[in-house]
Amino acid sequence: MSSYPSEPNSDQSYSPPPPRGPVAVSLPKTAPFATYIILGITVVVYFLQMGSELVFDTDLPVLYLGKINEYILQGELWRFITPILLHGSLIHIGFNMYALIIFGQELERSYGRFRFLCLYLLAGFAGNVTSFLFTVQPSIGASTAIFGLLAAEGVFLYQNRTLFGSRARSLLGNIIFVAGLNLILGLQPGIDNWGHIGGLLGGLMFAWFAGPLWKIEGLYPALHVTDKRNLFGIAIGVMLVLLIFGALAVWGMTS
Repeated sequence: MSSYPSEPNSDQSYSPPPPRGPVAVSLPKTAPFATYIILGITVVVYFLQMGSELVFDTDLPVLYLGKINEYILQGELWRFITPILLHGSLIHIGFNMYALIIFGQELERSYGRFRFLCLYLLAGFAGNVTSFLFTVQPSIGASTAIFGLLAAEGVFLYQNRTLFGSRARSLLGNIIFVAGLNLILGLQPGIDNWGHIGGLLGGLMFAWFAGPLWKIEGLYPALHVTDKRNLFGIAIGVMLVLLIFGALAVWGMTS
């Protein structure tokens, strides 16, 4: 007598077997407006710098907004952040804005606008505080914030490495290589490498506690990623950078 497999009862739930191999996952698609706004404001400020040199024969934005230790010691604390809007040449702003587009668009889609702005500003703040502490030379440029984006990209890849699979190691290696190469190039005269190091550390600190922690959710094949990072972690990231580098700034101004 032959036996046949019984059909599943209609009142029992049935789950399909897990998929094998790669599957398509819906990723965040937020338009990177904050990146474009930062780029636009920075370009406008650069045009103001060029106009000031033509009309007044001096760069007034740098005079009033650059990282100049003498004026910081007189209480002009905005100089810890405003230098990220200033640049010294077309090559300088071109390189930094290219890096902003390359790293900023994807990071903003992952972080969201608010967190991305926090990352950019806090990295710039950390970089300028570090520059203030270790060099007396005036300094300008968005590279402090750009190095923070670079660090945040590395932290994002590391903390979400299981989602990226075998690509995670090579992508993370590329980030480390780019950061190391630019720090070596920053040893040349006239480049504020201390600002780069500070921006890198500030971005790393913020991203470690506040960066996205992705988890795949949904039913196959309609899968999507959800960010499991909560507001408490973001607040810790913000406060950590502000407290540590704020305390260093106060120490540098009073010592």
